[in-house]
Amino acid sequence: EDPSLERHFKGHRDAVTSVDFSRAKKQLVSGSMDSSLMIWSMKPQMRAYRFVGHKDAVLCVQFSPSGHLVASGSRDKTVRLWIPSIKGESTVFKAHTGTVRSVHFSSDGQSLVTASDDKTVKVWTVHRQKFLFSLSQHINWVRCARFSPDGRLIVSSSDDKTVKLWDKTSRECIHSFCEHGGFVNHVDFHPSGNCIAAGGTDSTVKLWDVRMNRLLQHYQGNSVVNSLSFHPSGNYLVTASSDSTLKILDLLEGRLLYTLHGHQGPATCVAFSRYGDLFASGGSDEQVMVWKTNFDTDHGDVVKPTKYGSSVDGTHGTGVEMDCGIHHKKTKTQDSGGTHEQQDEETSLANTLEHILGQLDVLTQTVSILEQRLTLTEDKLKECLENQQKIIQNKTN
Repeated sequence: EDPSLERHFKGHRDAVTSVDFSRAKKQLVSGSMDSSLMIWSMKPQMRAYRFVGHKDAVLCVQFSPSGHLVASGSRDKTVRLWIPSIKGESTVFKAHTGTVRSVHFSSDGQSLVTASDDKTVKVWTVHRQKFLFSLSQHINWVRCARFSPDGRLIVSSSDDKTVKLWDKTSRECIHSFCEHGGFVNHVDFHPSGNCIAAGGTDSTVKLWDVRMNRLLQHYQGNSVVNSLSFHPSGNYLVTASSDSTLKILDLLEGRLLYTLHGHQGPATCVAFSRYGDLFASGGSDEQVMVWKTNFDTDHGDVVKPTKYGSSVDGTHGTGVEMDCGIHHKKTKTQDSGGTHEQQDEETSLANTLEHILGQLDVLTQTVSILEQRLTLTEDKLKECLENQQKIIQNKTN
């Protein structure tokens, strides 16, 4: 069964720039050139929230791993952290001296990496929005930056036509990949953390092994690649292109599986849900679309090529076999002897821990909001006192 359009959301008043699912798949966030974020409920008949705070286009959005916070970056040079509830409260910090094009949480939710037109990549703590360090070897706008799944590496892509791999601890550039012939719009880590994929204005998607620093696969398309996302299994990749199409690549066979038409005008962003059964896309047509993958539920099995697969649309792989964690077959492990009760207890404990961490996110963010309000109140009081003193001085003079 082919991927199918599940629902589409209308509410933005300009091009959609970024989309992301919450962990529990209950919400979807989108950012737009209309300077707003929207939180869409995946439950039918539930109202969407519009968050207004940025003074210019919102270019990137992402849910925190717990789903209790949303980060956004804007052309107004700031990053905001939002509590995705009806109040839509947020804290704001001046992150860069240029447009912020990318925000990404580390997998533990403690750090945030941002990328900007000021040619730098910056890392921050989430709970205090404290600046930690800057990575600055790019010589043009940085379009995208991502943490590796284990948080030890950072990858960034730029208009200087390079993809750079950084060591988070030493803060040094380990390697520069220079194979792209144009601006590199988007880059991300494979779920295994062993390889990266990047797409850009040269209409290609390239995959590299980050352990060997070698090119694994290369797909030549017909149009600018604006965004890409790995399926959680690591066996598929979805891309969004300026020719209005979404393409799903089978990384096992190194070929195009599907070409999906839905958007009127360029498809600007795309993201799989945490479990890979859905993916969302946004476009210059102001629409957010949610698609059902209809992939085989066993991630280890390969989707059989369909009529889309034979219509290659100018896309082809190099045929290099992937060895960076893509599983050709799911092997069934022996039962370790654990009882269902033990498994249920472990699941319950994990869920409780996740809930506590999520509540901690909200609590620390609320404290940050109160601190910012207190600072504003103090500033206003100082201003009032200064004005009073000036009035008294004028009267005595």
